[in-house]
Amino acid sequence: MKKLAITLFTGLMVSGAMGADIAAGKASSVMCAACHGANGIAIVPIYPNLAGQNAAYLESALKAYKSQERKGGSAAVMWGMAASLNDESIANLAAYYSSLSPTGK
Repeated sequence: MKKLAITLFTGLMVSGAMGADIAAGKASSVMCAACHGANGIAIVPIYPNLAGQNAAYLESALKAYKSQERKGGSAAVMWGMAASLNDESIANLAAYYSSLSPTGK
């Protein structure tokens, strides 16, 4: 049963990203660029690179920041950033960043 639940959850996360709009995600990423870089490669070493990251992971992380379930590090900053995002914009951002090369090229 647990395996089925995980499979269904993973399928829902992937299907959400597949219907996402990469161009809309790129437009929304302007607010992320100050810390995570214009191409998803962080300018400051303490911030994570987002380029090439798994879309399902990014969606999950942003939703956890939005609900303030994710704590530690710069979580308080991310709570404020994620608060204004709806599920569609989260999926779009996740799709955009996952489409980028992890090397930033």
